[in-house]
Amino acid sequence: MTKTTFKDSPPLTERVNSYDEAHLATYLRLLDAAEEGADWREVVAIVFGLDVDVDPERAKRVHDSHLARARWMTEKGYRHLLERRMQ
Repeated sequence: MTKTTFKDSPPLTERVNSYDEAHLATYLRLLDAAEEGADWREVVAIVFGLDVDVDPERAKRVHDSHLARARWMTEKGYRHLLERRMQ
C-alpha cells in the first residue's frame, strides 16, 4: 500500500482545494480517531507514517493542522463540495 503524500500543514483556503480533496480519507480517519479519543502519537504514526520519537514537534504540527482542517471541512468546507455537485 502506498502512502499519500502530505504537507506539514494543509493549505488554508476559504474554499475546498485540491489538497483537501486528495486527503478526504485522511481527514475522516483523523476525525474518527479524535472521536474515539485515540492518542495523537498513535494516530500520526498510523495515518501519516511518522515516527513521533524522531521529530515530535513536526509530528504534533502535522496531526494538529490536519485535524483542524478536517474539522473545518465538517463545519464549512463540505458546503463547497455540495455546491459543485449541484451546479
